[in-house]
Order: sequence, then structure tokens, then C-alpha cells
Amino acid sequence: MDLKSNEPFWLLKNGLMTSYPSLKSDEECDVLIIGGGITGSLIAHQMVEDGYKTILIDKREICNGSTSATTSMLQYEIDVPLYELIEKIGEKGAIASYKACSDSIDNLEKLTKKIKSKAGFKRKKSLYFASKKKDVSWLKKEFEARKEAGFDVKWLESKEILDKFGFENTFGGIVSKQGASIDAFKFAHELFDLNVRKGLKIFDKTEMKSVKYLKGYNLVSTTNGPQIKAKKIIYCIGYESKDLIKEDFVDLKSTFAVVSEIDHDKFKNITDTLVWNTDEPYIYMRTTDDGRMLIGGGDEDFQNPEKRDALLDKKEKEILKVLKKIKPDYHFYTDFVWAGTFGETKDGLPYIGEHPKFKNSYFVLGFGGNGITFSVTGMEMTSQFMKNKKHLLSRYFKFGR
Repeated sequence: MDLKSNEPFWLLKNGLMTSYPSLKSDEECDVLIIGGGITGSLIAHQMVEDGYKTILIDKREICNGSTSATTSMLQYEIDVPLYELIEKIGEKGAIASYKACSDSIDNLEKLTKKIKSKAGFKRKKSLYFASKKKDVSWLKKEFEARKEAGFDVKWLESKEILDKFGFENTFGGIVSKQGASIDAFKFAHELFDLNVRKGLKIFDKTEMKSVKYLKGYNLVSTTNGPQIKAKKIIYCIGYESKDLIKEDFVDLKSTFAVVSEIDHDKFKNITDTLVWNTDEPYIYMRTTDDGRMLIGGGDEDFQNPEKRDALLDKKEKEILKVLKKIKPDYHFYTDFVWAGTFGETKDGLPYIGEHPKFKNSYFVLGFGGNGITFSVTGMEMTSQFMKNKKHLLSRYFKFGR
């Protein structure tokens, strides 16, 4: 599956940071990770940290799938509002899921400091504003749900949003203190580089062809020819899991993004803020660490890469029309435009855990707008799974829920 269109900003910004060999001989390990994006990098880091002999393979160049097209917004907010999630899965699971995303931002910051990352992790606030008057009632309900759950939130009226952020034509919104951004492409490469020096083996341009599930281990055959004997497989293949798992568990969507240099005077109040609105699909924006503005949205059902890419010009105009509404006096000069694929689940939650049809295996599939924070939660969960321990969130993130 082609997960992105041409010109993803992060790939062009960073270039091909590291090259790895393809698999040329049989290998054996404790843990085989399938997927070399940000999720694979985090899970590989955890497995090496826990002392497992670990191998990672990817059919592309490392980080050259959806990680190169991510917006890298780190939010505790899940695509399904908290009050709705409470109605869907109950208060305990909903609040625990939101708090796990919040904790993931803190844990990611600690990890960036620990490895002396240069991927530009930056703490930010989050502004979630009502784009239509009719959205105010449910957004205020969401504000109360978050406040009652203990999140640090504040309600701003439209005039306060104009005064504080310079956005016109809003109808009030929620400001949260918890949020961040990072260059996920660079950070994943940093993690891989660190763990290769600790014994992690990485093989790119190496695709899994088939798996034999044997007693106590799996035998993976690759399209290159060699095999890998692994006690456990951890699938970190994101949206491509749709090709592997045949039941209907996620809807694939295409999202679109544009990047430009910005007038810092007109956007100085949002350099430390993640911004998104209540439109369906919603529009989101943030500044990057090199002084650009990234705006995305316009989500569509994914059909195929050709139809997705044919929409780039149209979606760019749609996205910038929304910006014009809240910043009427600003002209946006597009430098980059691209599209990526993401998954949408019925409850906004990821799939992390076992699947009955895949023995000796775990999946870490962080879908929606919280892919990175869900993957950080996946580090803790897989670490416990490997030790045969249970995790509170397993029942909420499981297949067949």
C-alpha cells in the first residue's frame, strides 16, 4: 500500500538519514518487529531496553512510510471526545485512555532528554475551538467532562480567542495545557541509531512473505529468501494491517497537509499552541521547529493512491479557505503539500495486544490523531505482555471489542 503522496515535508526536510542492509542470511531472535516507522522505533527501543535480542524489518527504506507524512502533533485528546467515549466504553476506560495519552507526552519528553534528542520536542498548549455556533453546546459538555476527569483545561469565549490567538469567526473553545510536537521522522531515526549500537539489527527492503506458527516460535519467510526464527513477533505496521487482518476493524482515510513559511508577527501567539477545530473532518495546525506553519485536514475515505493524490490541489484550497476564515488578512504561500493515509476506529482507540489468528504475536496499531502517543503507551503494554503480565487498557484496546 502507498501510504503517502509525493513531497512529504519531513522526508524532504531531513533527507535519507540512515541506510540499512537488506536481509541476506537466516537470523534468529527473541523479538521480530515488523515495521520501521515511529511505532517500530519505540517498540524496538523498549525491547532492547528489556534485554531481548531484537530484529526489525521493513519492506521500504526505514521511516519512509506514513512516518514521513505525519503531522507529529502530540495530543492527549482522542478523536472521539471524552464525554462520548464515556458513553461508548464507560468512565473507567475512557478516562484511562485519555490519561494514557497524557502520560505518553510526559514519557516521550523524558525519553527525548535521556537520549539527548535533536528532534525538536516542544511543549505546547492545545486550542480546540468551535467552528460553528451549533458546536458550542457539546464542546462545553466536553470541557466539563475533561475538567471533572482532572485535566488542566480552561474555557475561552470567542473574544478571548481573538485577543489571545488572533483568530476570528470562532465561537469559543477549550485550552488545554498538555500537548507537544516533535519531528517524529528524525526522532525515530535517532532511536534506531541508538539501539543498533546496543545490538538491534535492522533490515530494510525486506518484506515478510509468510509465517509458520510453530510451538514456541514463529518462522518468518521473507521475499528476499532468508528466514527469521523469532519467539515473538510484534506487528507495528499501522494502516497496512488492513491487508493482513481480514476482518473490518478500521476505516482507512486520507488526510492532506500543507506547509509554508509564516509571518511570525501574525502568528506569534500560536507558536506554542496546537490548534484544531470542531469541523468534520477537523482542521489542525501548528508551527514547526524551523519556523513554518503546518495545516492539515480535509479527510476523505481512502480509495487508492491515484485518487487520493488527484485531490491535492482541491484539498489545499479547502484547507486554506478555513485558514482565511479565521485569519482573513493573511495570505498563505504554500511550500509543500502532501497526503497521507491513516485509520479511524469506531471508538478512536488503537489496537494493541494479541489477535487469535496470529500466534506468538502482538500488534501495536496506533490509529487516528494519536498514533504516536498510543505507540508510547504500546511500549509499556508490550513490555508487560512479554512478561506475561496484564495491563489495564488491554480490554479497551483489544481486537473484537
